[in-house]
Amino acid sequence: MKFYTAPLVVLLLASPLAAEEAENELSPMERGAKLFLEGLLEEMAPAIKEFEGLADEFGPGIRSFVEGMGPALGELMEEVQDWSVYDAPEILPNGDIIIRRKPDAQPLTPLAPQVEL
Repeated sequence: MKFYTAPLVVLLLASPLAAEEAENELSPMERGAKLFLEGLLEEMAPAIKEFEGLADEFGPGIRSFVEGMGPALGELMEEVQDWSVYDAPEILPNGDIIIRRKPDAQPLTPLAPQVEL
């Protein structure tokens, strides 16, 4: 039994030394980048946790919206050739949502109707 434990102890003691050697092989720029990214990740951890909470809260609503409106939005995306000629969407008092063309936009040239056979 002692025969197996001695190499195991040597391996366990050598692994931190190997990791330290690998760390020393990094250039100063690589070490700096590594430290910067580790610090950034540490600083962002609370925001990431908060975002996960928001995703849990709003996820079901967004999922049902995409399921219900996804096909209609897909068709709209195919119809609109250039979004830059439209104003931001407006919600009317009755709840309708409209997207108006900008007054200075070029006249609309309708797409050729697609005939299904």
